This record gives sequence, structure tokens and C-alpha cells, in this order.
Amino acid sequence: MHWHQERQRLLAENVANSDTPDFRPRDLAPPTFDKATLSSRAALGLARTARQHLVGVGGAGQGSSFQADRTGGFKVRPGGNAVSLEDQMMKVAANQMDYQAATTLYGRSLALLKTAVGKR
Repeated sequence: MHWHQERQRLLAENVANSDTPDFRPRDLAPPTFDKATLSSRAALGLARTARQHLVGVGGAGQGSSFQADRTGGFKVRPGGNAVSLEDQMMKVAANQMDYQAATTLYGRSLALLKTAVGKR
């Protein structure tokens, strides 16, 4: 969800600068969950108290460690601006739908946990 929030901020910045000369749109690279990426971000690991326990490889609260995707097939206008409002608005809509889906899934998982605990 944090990735979607950060991407929304960047896309809004792109739209806001659509008339700024020499502005290039930015976007976030999609998160990857391969082993090399996870081990490089593992500044805070879980303590392993028994051999049967899993080894933690992720850390929460690492801040904004997302990489900006600076590649893009965009056309530059005579003023040097490369923002396409149509593309940006399509990305904003897709990002909003993905964020809403994640929020819905999170809410439903909390409801299931409350039901399992007997709080509902």
C-alpha cells in the first residue's frame, strides 16, 4: 500500500508539471520480491531462537526505498516537456484500482481475524 501511495504522489507531480519546460515524467518501478532484493534490504532481521524457526529476511519501516523508473517511451514537445496527460491519468486510475483492491483485501483479512478471535 505504501508503494501505491508513493506512486500516486509521483504521478500527481507529473500532472502538476505538465506545462513545465524540460520536465520528464517519473514513475516507480514495480516492486520485486526476489531473494537478492530481499536480502539487500534486510537491515532488521528476526531473532532465531530455535533451528525450526524461519529466518527473517525483511524489515518493516525501512522508509521510501522504491526505485524510480526513468525509462519511458515518451515524446518530447517543443518546450522540452515529455508529460502525456492521457498516459498519466491512465496510470493514476490503474494505481487507484490496485490500491482499493489491496485495501479491500486487508479489510477482509482483518474481519476474518476478528471472527476467528471471536470479537465480531
